[in-house]
Amino acid sequence: MEYLNAFLCGGILCAVGQIIIDKTQLTPARILTGYVVVGVLLSALGLYEPLAQWGGAGATVPLTGFGHTLAKGVREAVASDGWIGIFTGGLTAAAGGVTAAVVAGVLMAAIFRPGDKR
Repeated sequence: MEYLNAFLCGGILCAVGQIIIDKTQLTPARILTGYVVVGVLLSALGLYEPLAQWGGAGATVPLTGFGHTLAKGVREAVASDGWIGIFTGGLTAAAGGVTAAVVAGVLMAAIFRPGDKR
């Protein structure tokens, strides 16, 4: 059942993004940024944690999950370090995922020699 929930949650998030691309003039970059902001806002309102519990990786892997991770990190850092946590919490919480993405990107670039599509 966990796999089905993850598939449904991730699929719905992706379908909403595709509908926004098809029906509006927003650029993909703005849509992706909007997804991060929506994740932060839903997390701040306490609505994203139940979604993440239900949807698993379908909710935590997309960009809304990245926004949720940033907000959760800030919340925890403020609770432990005070107001300085506003500046450090999001960076600390997302450091592992960002590092993994950079390392994977460098490895793929080294293996496949990317270039312009001419």
